[in-house]
Amino acid sequence: MKFDQETNKPMTDRNAHHRTTRASRGLFLAALVGASAMGGAAFAQQAGGQPSGAPEGWFKACTQQADNDVCVVQNIVAASNGQLLTAVGLISVEGSTNQRVLQVSVPSARMIQPGINMQVDGGQATKLDFAVCMPDKCVAEVPLNDQMVSSFKRGGEVVFTSVNYQRAPNPISISLSGFTEAFDGEAMAQSELEERQRVLQEEMQRKASEARQRLEDAQERAKAE
Repeated sequence: MKFDQETNKPMTDRNAHHRTTRASRGLFLAALVGASAMGGAAFAQQAGGQPSGAPEGWFKACTQQADNDVCVVQNIVAASNGQLLTAVGLISVEGSTNQRVLQVSVPSARMIQPGINMQVDGGQATKLDFAVCMPDKCVAEVPLNDQMVSSFKRGGEVVFTSVNYQRAPNPISISLSGFTEAFDGEAMAQSELEERQRVLQEEMQRKASEARQRLEDAQERAKAE
């Protein structure tokens, strides 16, 4: 008989299922949040012009978490000031937990009930329900299946639409060019990820400094008038 390590009580099949589900959800959230933190800096597709040294598009990153190998094929869209607009992650977990999920992150202050609608090439929309909201983002998810992967491989673009607190739809379009190569190809080396992250972070810091300087200059001009 197996015992629950948290309660030290006999574990029924139902309890085991719930523990596995919680562990899987934790892995998925950790995978996407970690990927967003790394990829958001290193690979953000800029909506207002892309910094030099920061390739845009789809890429794969893999890590090991406990007894699981976690791979995330992702694409992250950010504004020119670095603010997250949409982060997409197709997450595969293999090991003690074997599951796949599609997760999408959007800025916070979203209407919860509508979730996020996903459309490939204007086809039928798939709803992704929000799983969690944090101060800087809301994360929606849906189980990932072969049909979704195939539609991404065949498609030209995918549109993710969330609804902000003013009840206005916010559609974000992402090109699917390069998705197949990223999904079927090798994961990017950690050293390359870190180097590109460093280059983009420096670029974003420079832009932030320039923006602060423009604001200070405007304030000085306003005082002089």
